[in-house]
Amino acid sequence: MKVIFMGTPDFSVRTLEKIIEAGHEVLAVMTQPDKPKGRGKAVAFPPVKEKALEHNIPVYQPIKVREEEYVNIIRELNPDVIVTVAFGQILPESILNIPKYGCINVHASLLPKYRGAAPIQWAVIDGEKESGVTTMYMAKGIDTGDMILKAVTPIEKDETYGSLHDKLAVLGADLLVETLVALENGTAIREEQDDSLSNYVVPIDKTLGHLDFNKSAIELERLIRGLNPVPSAYTFLDNKKLKVWKAEVVPCKEGKEGEIVQVTKDSIIIKTKEDGLALKEIQLEGKKRMEVTDFLRGYNITVGTVL
Repeated sequence: MKVIFMGTPDFSVRTLEKIIEAGHEVLAVMTQPDKPKGRGKAVAFPPVKEKALEHNIPVYQPIKVREEEYVNIIRELNPDVIVTVAFGQILPESILNIPKYGCINVHASLLPKYRGAAPIQWAVIDGEKESGVTTMYMAKGIDTGDMILKAVTPIEKDETYGSLHDKLAVLGADLLVETLVALENGTAIREEQDDSLSNYVVPIDKTLGHLDFNKSAIELERLIRGLNPVPSAYTFLDNKKLKVWKAEVVPCKEGKEGEIVQVTKDSIIIKTKEDGLALKEIQLEGKKRMEVTDFLRGYNITVGTVL
């Protein structure tokens, strides 16, 4: 099939690779504009652009893909299908109606639940037992189009945003190739979404990571995993930001919320609304990420300190 691929971050790269490996002709890639990155603010290519250039695929980087210039480019390329994976822009009807087989999106959740931004993070934060990917026909609404195929994976007890992201990227790539086969063979189904079961999730804001010890340890432990590796959960110790990368829920009845109630050789235990949160892997502002065991060798923690 002749494909135009639209995607931007790392999550999209695996799907582009699988489309190429399956022998489809990628006419062009559309991705977001280059952006400054890092302390030096050097201009960095989106990951999808880097992969496209490796394969000598033409790359377009519209600020707004709905502009007539890009709509005309798509018309001239005359794709059989447009595939979008975390592209970051909404496609207008003028584009949706161009491809023979429509515009197909790979969404990182089991629709209709978790429509919108950050579905991977919120599935972990909310304590879901499973997640997955859905291929769907794109429509005017955000993630409201008819569903085609789904693939499911369990969310493990120690699952982080990063580990689930990588699992779903692979799962989504395979499912998209399977979907293209079904489209070409005329066997692709259209399953309408039940809007009453939908849940639009908001983008992740850095301030979400500020640990509120008036919440339960279970909630905070899930939040830590859901924000690992970005943007990270954190608290403050001696007026310095303390990022928390890993923690465990432990029994704890004594102390007030936010108080360090115990320090062991490998844990800093903080009282929460319900039970205690044992910090296992942390990073103090200006320092490297490390196990608490290593941190305690060079830092004196006082029991009774309130974070």
